[in-house]
Amino acid sequence: MLHHAELWVPDLDRALASLGWLLEALDYALFQSWDGGRSWRLGPTYLVIEQSPALTAEQHDRCRPGLNHLAFHVEDAAILEKLAARAVQHGWHLMFPERHPYAGGRRHYAAYLENDDGFEVELVAIKSSERN
Repeated sequence: MLHHAELWVPDLDRALASLGWLLEALDYALFQSWDGGRSWRLGPTYLVIEQSPALTAEQHDRCRPGLNHLAFHVEDAAILEKLAARAVQHGWHLMFPERHPYAGGRRHYAAYLENDDGFEVELVAIKSSERN
C-alpha cells in the first residue's frame, strides 16, 4: 500500500485551487498545513502538495522521466462525469475530449484531466464487479 506521495508545484495557490479542490471532492481530508504546503489524507495514505524553493523548472512535464499522472477511483460513471464537468471551474481541462470517456479504451471509463501547471490526473469509474 502506498504510504504517501509528494508533488512539488510552482505555485501553491494555483495547486490548492485545482489539486486541493479535487482531493477534497474525492473525500480526502486536509491532514497537515504549513506555509509552503498542504497534505490530504484518505485512510492511511496521504498526498503532499508543496511549493519548494528547490524547484528546477516552472512547470511539470509529464512526458519527462518521473511522474506521468495520478489515477483515482471514482464510485461510478455519473460521479465521474459530475467531477469532470466541475473540474473546469477549478483549473482543470479535459484531455482527449474527442475520445472521452473511453480515451483509455472501450472497456475503461475514465476522465483525463490536466491543470495549468501540467499535472495530469485520471479519474476511473469503478464497475460494480470491481468493488469486491
